[in-house]
Amino acid sequence: MLPITIKARVTGRVQGVAYRHWTRARAQSLGLKGWVRNDVSGAVIAQIEGEKRLVNQMVDEMWSGPGAASVRDVQSRTVTTSASSKKFEIIR
Repeated sequence: MLPITIKARVTGRVQGVAYRHWTRARAQSLGLKGWVRNDVSGAVIAQIEGEKRLVNQMVDEMWSGPGAASVRDVQSRTVTTSASSKKFEIIR
């Protein structure tokens, strides 16, 4: 199965609650590649690549996040990337 890549924007109380670390750990456990970072707007942005079913599962799980998070919205869209990530990482 061909991989897909999505970019997700998560809003709510998602900064300062270990959301990025939770996202990285969950993505790694699913075997996904990509990155996650805080945005100056207060949102968390992630680019996630992998098998479509697993990427969709990750996006669904992003509505929950870690226990201290309070997610208001998760917007995602399919994107085209030119270079595949080797792992899932937190970037700045």
